[in-house]
Amino acid sequence: MGLTKQYLRFVPSGVCNIIASSTCNICFVVVNGQEGRFVAVGAAEDVVIWDLRLSEKTQQYTRDSKFLATYIASSEHYLAVGYSDGTVNTFDLRSGNLLQVFPGHRSPISSLAFDPRNLRLASGAKDTEIVVWDLVAESGIQRLSGHKGVVTQLKFMDSRNILVSASKDTFIKFWDLDTNFCFKTLAGHVTEVWSLNILLNDSYVIAGSSDSELRVWKILETTDSDISKIEERLNNLLVGEDTSDVACPIRCEKAGSILCKRRGRVVSMVSDPTRSVLACHGDDKIVELFQFVSDEVTDSRFQKRLKKQRKKSINTEEMSELDNETSPGLRDRVVRLAIIKTDHKIKSVDLIMGRGEEIRVAVLLNNNSVELHSLTVSNTKESQLIRKLTAQGHHSEVRAVAFSSDNLAFVSGAGSDVKVWNRASLTSLRTVPTGYVLSLCFAPGDRHVLAGLKDGKLLIIDIASADVLEEIEAHTSDLNCVTLLPDLTGCITGGGDKTVKVWQFELIPAQADDSDPENVRSKAKVLSLLHLRTLKLEETVLSLRASPDSKLLAVGLLDSTVKIFFLDTFKFFLKLYGHKLPISCLDICDDSTLIVTGSGDRNIKIWGLDFGDCHKSIFAHEDTVTSVVFVPNTHQFFTSGKDGFIKQWDADNFERIITLQGHHGEAWNLAISPNGQYLVSCGQDRVIRLHEITEEPLVLEDERETEREQEEEATLASGQDTVVAGGAALNLPSKKTVAAEKAAELILECLTESEKYRLAAEENRLEGKKPPPLPAIMRAYQVTCLEDELEECLILLPFSSVCQLLELLVPLLKTPHHRTELVVRTLIFLIKVHHGPITSAYTILPTLRKLTQLARERIKELKDLNGTNLYGLLFLQRKIERDEGIDIFTEAVKDRREKDRRKRKREKVAKAAIIAL
Repeated sequence: MGLTKQYLRFVPSGVCNIIASSTCNICFVVVNGQEGRFVAVGAAEDVVIWDLRLSEKTQQYTRDSKFLATYIASSEHYLAVGYSDGTVNTFDLRSGNLLQVFPGHRSPISSLAFDPRNLRLASGAKDTEIVVWDLVAESGIQRLSGHKGVVTQLKFMDSRNILVSASKDTFIKFWDLDTNFCFKTLAGHVTEVWSLNILLNDSYVIAGSSDSELRVWKILETTDSDISKIEERLNNLLVGEDTSDVACPIRCEKAGSILCKRRGRVVSMVSDPTRSVLACHGDDKIVELFQFVSDEVTDSRFQKRLKKQRKKSINTEEMSELDNETSPGLRDRVVRLAIIKTDHKIKSVDLIMGRGEEIRVAVLLNNNSVELHSLTVSNTKESQLIRKLTAQGHHSEVRAVAFSSDNLAFVSGAGSDVKVWNRASLTSLRTVPTGYVLSLCFAPGDRHVLAGLKDGKLLIIDIASADVLEEIEAHTSDLNCVTLLPDLTGCITGGGDKTVKVWQFELIPAQADDSDPENVRSKAKVLSLLHLRTLKLEETVLSLRASPDSKLLAVGLLDSTVKIFFLDTFKFFLKLYGHKLPISCLDICDDSTLIVTGSGDRNIKIWGLDFGDCHKSIFAHEDTVTSVVFVPNTHQFFTSGKDGFIKQWDADNFERIITLQGHHGEAWNLAISPNGQYLVSCGQDRVIRLHEITEEPLVLEDERETEREQEEEATLASGQDTVVAGGAALNLPSKKTVAAEKAAELILECLTESEKYRLAAEENRLEGKKPPPLPAIMRAYQVTCLEDELEECLILLPFSSVCQLLELLVPLLKTPHHRTELVVRTLIFLIKVHHGPITSAYTILPTLRKLTQLARERIKELKDLNGTNLYGLLFLQRKIERDEGIDIFTEAVKDRREKDRRKRKREKVAKAAIIAL
């Protein structure tokens, strides 16, 4: 076997700039018993807990996946997160550990809800289905199918075992979780139902649609008179008449509507934990708050309103109308509170009721920021902004990044500002307001940054003072690229005005300040640029680079060609043509022998700089190639594209080395550190990702094999539907996976081998020979699988194999088995799914009788064992506490809390030291 070329692997090292993703909601969480201070938000594929008082991260829940977090729900001690691949993860808020992973949907999660006792979790997704999960047993309970559109909201009722769901199919459904049956459907909407809520101890259902009207229904108990009416209607039913609302445990009567001041559809609608205050917002910058008051306050407001209207009434008709109004209406129940106004569009809100009738509202904005507003119930006029998270990231997409020469910092530019980041801690050190930044680079010495703007200006930014030293009118149109000269004496810029300009660094005296009487500042010198030469071209300049040997200048143009000039004289040298769309990026290796170009035609081309011949053309990305950078002192390079991927290539053998975790959306720019150890990228998802090289070797053959396995796992051989051969589709809460198919194949193989072994052993016994040796697979494998996928594995088995498996369960139950629960669960599931064929096969009935008796015995033994262990431990605990006079585990808890306090203090001191630099 020949030698294979090995590479070192780049791995993710961290992310920054993201405060909160607009694709996920925001919710309050309880940390260390404190409410109204911490909020959980989605940050791309991660979930971050922000301390709004200190404006810093307290916890970050990272999932080993490339899928976005789409929905968050919290309870007292747990946090549930739904992802775009249809899985739901639950985390412990106290320890930050991952507790459960529930793969039950095939599309992104759109809604999550905990039940009142926090023992169950309901999830809704874009696949129009609802799954209820048991958090204690860590398994799915039921799958509810009935909606024809995306499930937009889920709510559990406090006093009944009922789940209420809203969907884009314009319906609101009530599900009885005892029977898994939808007993009532509200069809009062013409367009999609975007959100709903249940208020005042399950008294009202309020829903928002695509208009400015919030529709309210009152929930009533079914009384004896209602039952008699139902029986009368059942006796008089006509053929084909709708009976969906005949026998319902509750009734819903239209209570009225609430008109909002916003325009457009409802984006989200949430209530506080007491379900008395409602917050609603749309696509605009306004949050409206409504309070549903108690019955006593409602009656008082009703009497005051009647008294006031009687004084104003003139004729007898108005008096008679007032006399007919005997009960309070919705306008007596609802009180409008203060309106919250923001500077940017609102994506999500959450609220919590504090002390002294204070309401705190957390608002997630579209510009990567979070605000915390406060108001009181008694003050219906004003709200106060008390906290704001804005300094931790850009408020628009990051378009350019660049590394410093000492590898310790990097700079990023967005639509309104430039930020300098510490590479080790990934914290923002400086923020400088600018215009729309298209290109960036550090000046020699790493004390200044050159920024090219969309209006053609070139900015010289002083990092120490976080100030713009000078604005230079470099170009009349987009300044698309700025790069340093190889000898570091100046820089080169190219813009949309079809010119390339060479600039020289120089130090000039600072301008005198009138507030400085001694002119101390005027004695210092500041960095400036002196224009030397201009190269005029026929097309817009999109990219440029000077060769490291200071001989050539490569310019990528809008006409899909690359022109190469001599750097000293601007004399034309070569023209590289072959791309079908404009050249968006290019780079030259350190030995000045190769140039790589990327284009809008999704190809990259590797050229030789000596003769301009094309060595290789590679189809690199599914969309425009946006950036190309060479690894220093090598012929390896990285590319990024609008498809979101970041790929590493070898220009010598034209091989793709690896595909790194990219961005959710378009990837805009790349930068690599001068030592080649770090790679930073930016993209449309507003995340700046840092990758670091490791000592782990990477072999191309192994990577290709891993990629092929992932492609195979993306498709299931038996299809996505869960069906039994010869039977109807089963609506199981679990989802079929590749692991389930492999486990089913392994079970089938083991059953086949066990049947062969049994026949051979019986034949040897009749002939008086010794039993044959066990098959290799029975000696090497233990047929096990994930319990979450147990049902999916068993469904794939044919009925003949099910009969064999039932017979093999008998010896497992005859002796005490360490997986008794799993064996009994398998038995119950097989009988439930194959009930019809099993009852028809009389030969298997004796086996079922044995299994029934053995299962009861084993379950009784297991219950006795658990009870003995539990009470034994309780006895030991009481004995230790009585003998030693202490509460057990108290010292361990105190030590853990003290360690956590010291750790937070050290992190805070370290961060303060970094910012001081």
